[in-house]
Amino acid sequence: MQIPINKSGAIIIEGHVQGLSNTRSLGEIGIPVYVVDKTNCIARYSRYCRKYFRCPDFIMDEFSDFLIKLAERENIKDWLLLPSNDHAVFTLSKHKKKLEKYYKVITPSLDIIQNIYDKSRLLKIAEDAGVSVPQTFYFRSVDDVISKNLPYPVVTKGLNSLSFYKVMGRKAFMAENEKELKEQLSRISEKLDIVNTFAQEVIPFVGTNHTVSFTAFCVDGVIKTIWMGEKLREHPLQFGTATLCISTLSEELIVPSAKLIKSLNFTGVCEIEYLKDLRSDSYKLIEINARTWLWVGLAKSCGVDYAKILYSFVNNIEINYPVAYTVGLKWINWLTDSGTAIKALFKKELNFSEYSRSLKGKKIYAVFSWHDLFPSLIFPLFGIFLIKKRKFLN
Repeated sequence: MQIPINKSGAIIIEGHVQGLSNTRSLGEIGIPVYVVDKTNCIARYSRYCRKYFRCPDFIMDEFSDFLIKLAERENIKDWLLLPSNDHAVFTLSKHKKKLEKYYKVITPSLDIIQNIYDKSRLLKIAEDAGVSVPQTFYFRSVDDVISKNLPYPVVTKGLNSLSFYKVMGRKAFMAENEKELKEQLSRISEKLDIVNTFAQEVIPFVGTNHTVSFTAFCVDGVIKTIWMGEKLREHPLQFGTATLCISTLSEELIVPSAKLIKSLNFTGVCEIEYLKDLRSDSYKLIEINARTWLWVGLAKSCGVDYAKILYSFVNNIEINYPVAYTVGLKWINWLTDSGTAIKALFKKELNFSEYSRSLKGKKIYAVFSWHDLFPSLIFPLFGIFLIKKRKFLN
């Protein structure tokens, strides 16, 4: 990719592990990079971060005002806004027209984002596109008669995961039976209208059907390049945050993903998560992230550098879209993976032989880089905070 001499820069929004990867991707080729976050973050310590700014909460309207004031104060124009956080994506889409006067905003308009973040809309669009989804049930009130066909265990989530998490303090509730489900619905109803929730069957996890991420860069619903990866370990052990992953290629996901992206008329980078249901031998849609994800650095190391692609696209720089990528390369976050593995070993959800085998093979690291060493040195301090926050060892 040839970068013009008078190059504009990029604002990395949220400087966690994925923000660090995006900062490095652009900084390595001389793109000016500023990092903004609502708290201290690892990306601010990168040699490629020229400036760091603390901002309001991403979900607040004040965040868009902050970005505008930042552009005026720093005298920057047409820099790329590159978010790695769902709340930030929502706010950028909500205020897109206003922000586009100052920045290049790759985030889709609010109508498209709402079709992704409102799970009832997303599931309907997916089914209409022929994409398999888990059995889903909707409730009008806590007094609804629960169907006898409900396949336990079930997981109850918010139709809008952002507001659900904000109100309930967790992403979902797992119920093993009707009594437990009723108790959970009653608990949820104290803070949230039940019509804003739904329940889904839990696809049986047998230890091998891990979450698979189909990722793509798209323009007006047309895929330009793809990359896929599989979560080998996550916290919690199912439906969690990735701690150990591997690049893979599941060709059967290409057609349904292309249909879904076309139906959404999506432009930008997205991650579509699937889980294989071994009962039907088919992949079922879990969710879509309209942004880069935690382990986006693995895609970069495999030959698909989404940060550079996004920057090139908004700046009308010619792009040679990758047509292939490395398969079998692993990504590991040593701090979070160690805590997850220790907990799994104690609970006998993982044995030492399995753990040892999982670490074999060529791998890259979530944070460590010889060319950008300081984030690696300071990351253990962040790790202590994460372990305490997520209660890995409880």
